[in-house]
Amino acid sequence: MQIDCFVLGEFETNCYVLRSTAQAKECLIIDPGFSAEPLVAFLKEESLQPSKIILTHGHCDHIAGVKLLEEEFGKIPIGIGRDNAKMLGSTTKNLSLMVGKPFKIGPADELLGAGDTIELEQIRLEVLATPGHTPGCISLYCRDEGMVFSGDTLFAGSIGRTDFPGGSMPTLLDSIRKQLLVLPEQTKVYSGHGLQTTIGTEKQTNPFVR
Repeated sequence: MQIDCFVLGEFETNCYVLRSTAQAKECLIIDPGFSAEPLVAFLKEESLQPSKIILTHGHCDHIAGVKLLEEEFGKIPIGIGRDNAKMLGSTTKNLSLMVGKPFKIGPADELLGAGDTIELEQIRLEVLATPGHTPGCISLYCRDEGMVFSGDTLFAGSIGRTDFPGGSMPTLLDSIRKQLLVLPEQTKVYSGHGLQTTIGTEKQTNPFVR
């Protein structure tokens, strides 16, 4: 799998572009955030066609780039966790009003839950329900490649915030322990912010989950 990461906007959100190979033209985009112009420029330079957008949750810093992508590439199917769906159409729920940049995006095309799969060419992602940061947060596990996209659930040396509406620290810790830390220790973790890590490293060194 070819993975390209773009750190977008003032919140430094990691947006991932996934392709089956470096030569493939169809791609899947995870969490396009604010100031997505570098992402769009890359897609155009490489003649890539976004086929799906998957949102790990509905906070504004993970969804703001959807509008720009659709302006440039037309309608792109969007998937999000079922319990986060209403965030897309609410400036309050997606926190864009709170940060002074209110916006909404259209409804998701696919509501995702635990056990669902997302496929694009040779890419297969399993949906893990990892609530806590928001009630409907999901993580995306690629068993074949030994990697997981954890959104704002698990970071290198840290965990997601739970002080926003709908957040719950006990729920978040339960999600991490039961859904993420049970993955093979060599599993690479691609988080919504910050550096790449592994499940093994977090089990040994993350002070929040040791």
